Amino acid sequence: DPIALVRMIAVARIMMPKSVVRLSAGRQYMSDEMQALCFLAGANSIFIGDVLLTTKNPQTDKDADLLGRLGMTSKMDERREQANDIARPMPLQTPAL
Repeated sequence: DPIALVRMIAVARIMMPKSVVRLSAGRQYMSDEMQALCFLAGANSIFIGDVLLTTKNPQTDKDADLLGRLGMTSKMDERREQANDIARPMPLQTPAL
């Protein structure tokens, strides 16, 4: 029952507010709407790609699209932005005389 999963995630978030509540194996069988409900209920982590799982996962592009439509970003996106900020040259400032 999909709603039972959403309830379980909500209870986990209430009982363990600082914990990571991750959606992982089996997400390819969940609709985007179901995954959105899980995030709204308190899930705050997903595995992107198939690297660490023994079952298939949605494609990385599909995950990025879903997160974008939900107004969410991944830590991977945040790290890329930070790396780009570090790599940008700083404007030169001339000392005041």
